[in-house]
Amino acid sequence: MRYISTRGNAPALNFEEAVLTGLAPDGGLYVPETLPQFSREEIAAMAGQPYAEIAFRVMKPFVGGEIDDDTLRGLIDDSYATFKHDAVVPLKQLSHNHWLMELFHGPTLAFKDVALQLLGRLLDHFLKKRGEKGVIMGATSGDTGSAAIEGCRHCDNLDIFILHPYQRVSAVQRRQMTTVLADNVHNIAIEGNFDDAQAIVKTSFADQGFLNGTRLIAVNSINWARIMAQIVYYFASGVALGAPHREVSFTVPSANFGNLFAGYTASRMGLPVKQFVIATNANDILHRTLTDNDFSKRELAATLAPSMDIVVSSNFERLLFDAYDRDGDRVRALLECFQQEPTALADAPLATLREKFGSHRVDDDTILEVIREAFARTGELLDPHTATGYRAAEVARSDDTTPMITLATAHPAKFEDAVVRAGFEGAALPESMSDLMDREERYDVLPANARDVQRFVAEHRVASS
Repeated sequence: MRYISTRGNAPALNFEEAVLTGLAPDGGLYVPETLPQFSREEIAAMAGQPYAEIAFRVMKPFVGGEIDDDTLRGLIDDSYATFKHDAVVPLKQLSHNHWLMELFHGPTLAFKDVALQLLGRLLDHFLKKRGEKGVIMGATSGDTGSAAIEGCRHCDNLDIFILHPYQRVSAVQRRQMTTVLADNVHNIAIEGNFDDAQAIVKTSFADQGFLNGTRLIAVNSINWARIMAQIVYYFASGVALGAPHREVSFTVPSANFGNLFAGYTASRMGLPVKQFVIATNANDILHRTLTDNDFSKRELAATLAPSMDIVVSSNFERLLFDAYDRDGDRVRALLECFQQEPTALADAPLATLREKFGSHRVDDDTILEVIREAFARTGELLDPHTATGYRAAEVARSDDTTPMITLATAHPAKFEDAVVRAGFEGAALPESMSDLMDREERYDVLPANARDVQRFVAEHRVASS
């Protein structure tokens, strides 16, 4: 298995190299050169299997033999042993043909645990094998940071530096990061928004001289291993509802697009998916692109669904690469134009996307309305991100005879402000986190300046020094 860049001007890598490299040197994102294909019989044989077994079967082809089967099974088993539900990602029925996939049973109560519990272990495995140390830099709008920290806090060969927008994440999200006091964990609050933090990370990957030769590693969704791990739960949930013998559909609260791209990849691997629905909040570049061909930046809006407060959806590039027939030059030209001025997709790629994707935009008032409505109709208390998916699934689904699976991306306790504004007393944290608001915090506030952040990283790394 080889991995190529969406910009077309970087050398192909094997799985180990792609995981350790993250962003391609030409600025593109790595994708498999070819995708593994699963027959109807192979997909049907996943029915009734434990989640870890499905994960092994789905991910093994992407690894390409670079990790022996016993070791890979061990990494997978250890990753999902951290989840509090035996099903890992259980399904709940909301109506006659609408299902909720709960992705929040991991250690930080958000869907990103599914990938990051595995990614931390993969990175530590590869670095130990090479006798190397590494530095992780990542930007988070809320959930990625805590999940990455939990996945890497026990790693011997890694320091992790997570940038979050100062005073723009929920108190629970912040404390899940800043109360982890391990020596190799460093939290940086950036005086700016998520896109400022993401730009600093991208700048640092483009010029890594500040680390004096130490490897810089990405754990956000530009890292292919994140996408690989998320592909699994589309297969697991689809098979549970009858695939491959019937089609299923998915609605995904979307911002950076990595979660939805994993589902799209599962469909290209053989999972029969009728439709994907993109749910956005007021930061709706994905919805505008799909409905109006308005592929342009707009000012960031702070919303009740802060993990979706993103102007630029980095992983959308991977989908564009396919839509433009894997022509890296055309993708690069499109994205260069996008950085400078409003632009639009070519007719044929846009038509290709519209065949498989629907979309819907949900504003803050509607999020509160949906939280109340969903509870009244189903007894489920939704977090604000999942609420966007719930409404989008009902509005934008192409039919009501195909099972619709809405991804519940976070536990409602992570976003108590929205729950309270919807008229509820709140949502209790699980017992294991009941003292979260009393724990000691540790983080540093820095300006949204790449040089200041790079100097801090160079001075504070532990495992790599």
